[in-house]
Amino acid sequence: MKENQEINVKEILEKYDKESNFRENIGKWAWIVTFLGVALTTFHLYTGYFGNLPSQQQGAVHLGTALGIIFLLFPAKSGLQKIQKTVPWYDVLLAFLAMYVTYHKVIFFDSVLESRIAGYSMLDTIISILGIFLLLEATRRTVGLPIVIVAGVTLLYALFGNIIPTQILSHPGFAFDRLATDLWYKESGVFGTPIQISAKFIFLFLFFGVVLVQTKIGKFFNDLAFALTGRYTGGTAKAAVAASALQGMVSGSSVGNTVASGSFTIPMMKKAGFKPEFAAATEASASTGGQIMPPVMGAAAFIMMEYLGVSYATIMIAAAVPAVLYFTGIFIGTHFEAKRLGIVGLPKSELPSFRKLMIKNGYMLLPLVIVIGTVMIGFTPQRAALLGILSAFLISLVRKETRLNFRQTIHVLEQGARVALPVIAAVATAGIIAGVVSITGLGSKFASGIIALSSGHLFLALFFTMIACLILGMGLPTTANYVVTATIAAPALIIEFGVAPIAAHMFVFYFGIAADITPPVCLAAYAGAGIARANPFKSGVIAVKLAIAAFIIPYIFVYDSILVLIDVTPVRLVIALATALLGMIAVSSAVIGFFVRNSYSWERIILFVAGIILIVPNIISSTIGFVLVLGIWYIQKRRKDDNGNMGMNVSV
Repeated sequence: MKENQEINVKEILEKYDKESNFRENIGKWAWIVTFLGVALTTFHLYTGYFGNLPSQQQGAVHLGTALGIIFLLFPAKSGLQKIQKTVPWYDVLLAFLAMYVTYHKVIFFDSVLESRIAGYSMLDTIISILGIFLLLEATRRTVGLPIVIVAGVTLLYALFGNIIPTQILSHPGFAFDRLATDLWYKESGVFGTPIQISAKFIFLFLFFGVVLVQTKIGKFFNDLAFALTGRYTGGTAKAAVAASALQGMVSGSSVGNTVASGSFTIPMMKKAGFKPEFAAATEASASTGGQIMPPVMGAAAFIMMEYLGVSYATIMIAAAVPAVLYFTGIFIGTHFEAKRLGIVGLPKSELPSFRKLMIKNGYMLLPLVIVIGTVMIGFTPQRAALLGILSAFLISLVRKETRLNFRQTIHVLEQGARVALPVIAAVATAGIIAGVVSITGLGSKFASGIIALSSGHLFLALFFTMIACLILGMGLPTTANYVVTATIAAPALIIEFGVAPIAAHMFVFYFGIAADITPPVCLAAYAGAGIARANPFKSGVIAVKLAIAAFIIPYIFVYDSILVLIDVTPVRLVIALATALLGMIAVSSAVIGFFVRNSYSWERIILFVAGIILIVPNIISSTIGFVLVLGIWYIQKRRKDDNGNMGMNVSV
């Protein structure tokens, strides 16, 4: 049974997670992949401690090695990984060609810098063209075709839709050459901010997550979640939410989190009495929220830090309250669904003891505490990640079952590179898109379009930006989605409408993430449905209902940035948190259809409206919302059910 479950999980990952479609049997080339993977991880550990190379060289080693591994591991077509027993000659050629054209920037760094003034040679032009095409092909294999299409459209726009089309059309060859060299050799293209941040910070935090997995912290998180919540109403669902939130602190993959946690939590939720679609939706929405959960969050958070010119501690602090509200909404939603279905908690005898668990394994939280502490006291994210990795390695020595021998250490170093491959390819391709936006002035045109469509109204501008983020998120990974929208949409909100910069960037960040659970393309929900054997579309719809906070809170913190902790006082924060949490209770109750008892349609509408105005940090609106919620509570409390009983108890 266990073996069949593992096979199903692998099939689900291959179906919904493009990065899982890699060759497992590659013969003698496995040694080369291991060497390149270990070398790449070691390079980042070394430069992270002793100091980075110049950004262009650091990015070239980062991207070049990743491209080489990608062509050796990922076949040209999904499904071939099950047939091919070695790496075909053409992929070997592409792997070493990709490494050469990228390492060229390192080997001939001084001459490349001189070429910016003297002009690029024919060899430079050929290398830049090959580099871009190889990058797009590697991205297609690891991330998928949609992001490549978006990048291709932007390239065509740069060639044929520029602000001076007559010059472009009269010299198409020159324009193509110039575009390729600008995108490959200058800081505004492939090797721009996204890949630089990936090389400096993102890789180390991804490796940090790999090391934590080796210490079995994922199992500890699951046990901790069940110890804390398993005995309450709907305990299995609440434990799934808590476990996914904890695991989301160290992982940024919605689909990966859903499958890793869901293979354990979804069957338990179904056994407890939750419908398959609800079980899948609960896991998908909670796992997706991991990307907004400090301290690590998703990879895009590190790029946001650079774009805004603030410390990572500032990003973490700003994300804290929205993340709490997001998971609170899901947690409350599972509670009301359990109440509606009469699902109780698990017997205490079936649950781990919190006290014993903390005594035995509480030390496993030390790496997370170190990362949070070092960032908050002013260390760079790079140094925080290194200290987290070191502490995780040291705690692995405490017990024999987590202690790493030489072979396991090599495996962990290789896995550190493997998990980073899709992120590296995605951010490099996003650099192409961002570069074209910079070169052509597309950002200002997009801003003008938003202003024209919204007629100068902020709410409409936010709505159209949300739609753009959700549509892009159907095909682009979260990180690439954020790079694109932060380049073309966020500036419009900041400059034209006066939105606080961190609120504008968090707005597009949130909706890029929400795309993973938004129908019709909601890969995290589809992955959860695959495990639950549920209807994928229905699972996506329920996931949206549970994660309704992700669609409401961004609008709130744009209008009043107290939720991202700007210009906040302790008293205002306490009031805002209290009313926002009450608002999430009302909203979650409305979407589930249960409060004290099953709600009528008009009661759900009132609860939803009351919840929205409670979340808005305003004394008058919050007072009105509180009165409305109290009124519905009293009405339902006094109403008799079909058996003549008064309102049910809504406690946990």
